[in-house]
Amino acid sequence: MNMNKRFIQLKNSWLIILLLCVCTQWLQAQQRIFVETESFAEKGGWVIDQQSFPVMGSSYLMAHGMGRPVKDAVTTVNFPEKGTYHVWVRTKDWAPFPKGPGKFQVVINDAPVKTVFGESGNDKWKWYDGGEITVPAGAAKIALRDLTGFNGRCDALLFTTGKFTPPDDAAALSALRRNLLHLTATPKAAGPFDLVVVGGGIAGTCAAISAARMGLKVALIQDRPVLGGNNSSEIRVHLRGDIDKNYYPKLGRIVREMDNGDPGNGNPDANEYGDARKIDIVKAEKNLTLFLNTYVFKVEKENDRIVAVTGRDIANSQETRFTGTYFSDCTGDGTVGYLAGAAFRMGRESKAETGESLAAEKPDSFTLGTSNLWASLPTDSVTSFPATPWALQFSDEYHIDASKADWEWETGFGNFNTITEAEQLRDHNLRAIYGNWSYLKNSKPEKYGKQQLAWVAYIGGKRESRRIIGDHVLTQMDIQEGKMYPDGTVTATWTIDLHFPDPVNKKYFEGQEFFAGTKHIRVAPYTIPYRCLYSKNISNLFMAGRNISTTHVAFGSTRVMRTCGMMGEVVGLAAYVANKYHSSPRSVYTDHLTEFMDLIKN
Repeated sequence: MNMNKRFIQLKNSWLIILLLCVCTQWLQAQQRIFVETESFAEKGGWVIDQQSFPVMGSSYLMAHGMGRPVKDAVTTVNFPEKGTYHVWVRTKDWAPFPKGPGKFQVVINDAPVKTVFGESGNDKWKWYDGGEITVPAGAAKIALRDLTGFNGRCDALLFTTGKFTPPDDAAALSALRRNLLHLTATPKAAGPFDLVVVGGGIAGTCAAISAARMGLKVALIQDRPVLGGNNSSEIRVHLRGDIDKNYYPKLGRIVREMDNGDPGNGNPDANEYGDARKIDIVKAEKNLTLFLNTYVFKVEKENDRIVAVTGRDIANSQETRFTGTYFSDCTGDGTVGYLAGAAFRMGRESKAETGESLAAEKPDSFTLGTSNLWASLPTDSVTSFPATPWALQFSDEYHIDASKADWEWETGFGNFNTITEAEQLRDHNLRAIYGNWSYLKNSKPEKYGKQQLAWVAYIGGKRESRRIIGDHVLTQMDIQEGKMYPDGTVTATWTIDLHFPDPVNKKYFEGQEFFAGTKHIRVAPYTIPYRCLYSKNISNLFMAGRNISTTHVAFGSTRVMRTCGMMGEVVGLAAYVANKYHSSPRSVYTDHLTEFMDLIKN
């Protein structure tokens, strides 16, 4: 009996081994080559868009030609053996009315595959069947060929042999990416740092410089190739808020270094925004290490402390793990705080909750919108612009008669989630811009015939998303009454500036508004308590920028960039004090306030 059982066990073992051998041989015969388009060696006229990383887990390439086809993006892919491969293309039709304009081709060894992508009529990201190709073994030239200049986009390519349909499910797709891109389970290590600043806008850059100049070892992590956030050449919003009315005049010095003058909003000259200057200033700091093109997507904690964050390179997908003593969330979206479980708020509070006269009657998800600015320039001869049936439609009765945009070009207002629907929000802005420009070019040739689009932002300039809750929540009453708290630091001067859909725009595009109005509620200079600049429940997390601890109403005043930059300077000084005493951001207020305020003054 026992001998029979032993024989059966051995027999089953050999069957399992044989099955594994067959499966291994079958898997080896199945070739799967995954190509992230953002990793293409030559981007040509295509640009990397990482704004939807929280949803997609990846960046993608986009043909942002403003109506003129862009140069091919090109790379080489090594095919291990000669044969027939199935081509899969991950893309979407971003403006299907009924078919959108973002058409492109995949070209292999100078031969386009038969399918034209980006005009499916489906606005969801998914894998599209590109048919079969036959290639020799070795390196093959792969290109993305834009056909329209109107924002065709491609996330990834997959070449397979055998029968295989790639998944669209987010978790399964993420696992497939990691497996086929051979991403290591252990990211590259960076640190330990005294302070890890995530977000390279004006607030984050000032925080990093401030801390570095106090002797701390600092990492500054930015998810784009430039610094400055909304003040960069990618978004082109000028700085607002005064730094010469401070109760503490030493605050604002670093902001002044970042300031490239006042080029206005949407200036067509990229150099006016000083991208290179900002990077040069940061790189001159010996205690500061800059990490560009790195999107932080993961946070590690021990109890209520963050111990590390992990970022992924938006071009090559390689990951880096940053360890530190303190962290500062300067992302605007409150990304680090959210991932760490920090208390936060998004949307409007009610009058009953806050006691603010400007608050909403009921709490809701309404947030200020996102802008994609644009500008045109005169040309020597008449230029054309195509009809745009897929865009918003304008008429003699309603259009925006302007040669460039200003802050009013804004979409959101509760119709879109500014984090999870950032792509759709930006795309709505593009449909408004292109539709209006097409109308102007084709209906007002005497005025716009010799005018051409020179620049359109493809990165959205956000105003509002999450606000991380600190030990103090700044309110309308704090601002208008000019309350002076013992930890009052940054002096703020901007009005309570809460945008709403322009009534005329709303009449013609109800539910699709893209143009804003505002009513400025003037305030006297007031101070923002330091307690608004650290999390109430994550013990080593600072924040600076538009995601600090305020109500929606108070946020309307604190959100402008010079004010946010001074917050960053304060965070750098607070991190120095906390590090000196091996304590927490909160203890700077509870145990070391006098020393901290002396630093602010001097």
